[in-house]
Amino acid sequence: MIGVAAEVSKNIQSDMLRSLIKADTQLIEGKHSGKFIANLTNDVGMITNLVSVAILNLFKDSLTLIGLLSVMFFQNWKLSLIALIMIPLASFAARSLGKRISKVSTEQMEEAGILNTFLIEIFKNHKLIKIFQKESYENSRAEKFLNALKEKSRKIAIVFVRASPIMEVLTGIMIAILIFYSGKLIMSNEINISNFFSFLAAMMLAYQPVRSLATLNIAINQGLASAKRILPIIDRKNKIVDDKDSPEIKLIRGDINFKDVNFEYTNNEAQVLKSVNLNIQGGKMTSLVGHSGAGKSTILNLIPRFYDCTSGNIMIDNQSIYKSTINSLRKNISLVSQDTTLFDDTIKNNIAYGNLNANQEEIEEAAKYSYANEFIDKLPKKYDTIIGENGVRLSGGEKQRLSIARAILKKSPIILLDEATSSLDAETESKIQKAINFLTKNRTTIVIAHRLSTILNSDKIYVIDSGKIINEGSHKELLLNSSVYKNFYEKQIKKD
Repeated sequence: MIGVAAEVSKNIQSDMLRSLIKADTQLIEGKHSGKFIANLTNDVGMITNLVSVAILNLFKDSLTLIGLLSVMFFQNWKLSLIALIMIPLASFAARSLGKRISKVSTEQMEEAGILNTFLIEIFKNHKLIKIFQKESYENSRAEKFLNALKEKSRKIAIVFVRASPIMEVLTGIMIAILIFYSGKLIMSNEINISNFFSFLAAMMLAYQPVRSLATLNIAINQGLASAKRILPIIDRKNKIVDDKDSPEIKLIRGDINFKDVNFEYTNNEAQVLKSVNLNIQGGKMTSLVGHSGAGKSTILNLIPRFYDCTSGNIMIDNQSIYKSTINSLRKNISLVSQDTTLFDDTIKNNIAYGNLNANQEEIEEAAKYSYANEFIDKLPKKYDTIIGENGVRLSGGEKQRLSIARAILKKSPIILLDEATSSLDAETESKIQKAINFLTKNRTTIVIAHRLSTILNSDKIYVIDSGKIINEGSHKELLLNSSVYKNFYEKQIKKD
């Protein structure tokens, strides 16, 4: 049974991880990772306990109880019927306690998820906490979350503690009734002393499995409550899926066209994009300019189908991305973002993530063209250096260069750059800009950048405001025709 429980635990965790890895961006961003971790650890533990302990005890105690009840009925059926009254009474008590434990167990798992969320935030922002001297504040928050979790755990313990005295009282009452009634039967010679003691011994032995089965309902309810939290994640159907018999997308020039695209994250939120029309020429660089929140990043996220537009269509070489396979679409796209994402692994493996079949020579070539080799060669273990969680042992510029090397290795015909040179010093920015020039050469490139100096040579620039395209053209054309762009440019020049 232990082996079965371990297998069940492994299968549930595997199914949940598979679901999360394949899940839509909206699901992952809609819930903190700490709560998913609580599901994966605490809830799976409850389900494992249900399989390994509850089900095993259910079979063992049920068979034991059936055998002892047979002995009791053999000795005297009248006394046995009276004893059987205890079973529905115990079941009623257990059912009431089970409902309570299910509710409190759900609340406890929610508090555990909140605590996990807090811990992840503490680890991620430990420097911020220290520089703003918020240790005491975070300690008080930790105390609050721990007290909330302790309170829920205390309530669960109270329910378990109540179960035992309730069963003891019921058993005491039943034994008293049976002894009183047995005296009458002995007096009337319906049962002799030896039969009575045989019956009493069987009944006392039956007490333990009855008590166990009654409290077992609590463990079952805990397991079922956990299953109710996990199964919706495992069974959830992704909204962003391939249409039936969708063909693979085939890139020729790499032209991208947005046709009357509208987008909102949920039905209750305001529209982020409103009737957006873009004509992005293949093999050229197109830039998006606008205030924060104007919708630039949303446009980028729609191309690889991290989200699907609410209405309208997006075409690549006259092929709708919604009527093509998602894998073939994303295979042709690379993304370099200001929020560089790296794994707690070696430099080699982080670069090779762009192409797992790449050999050492190809990895080093990608590092060379991204100027990452400059700092890699100075490290003691070079490409075998472990960089820490999200590259914590590297500078911002070094992480960005690894991200570009990864994109170079993928060799995608479409490149998405989301403020890839922001927050960098001039020298680092210059190197990264050279790396980007190599990455984007003769490729369809869409750039978001706050620094207009990085996009002055774009073939076309779109100015976006409040989810709408308000102007388009080259840098020179926009300086003449767009007051918004001209204002951006003048502020940037003055700032520089």
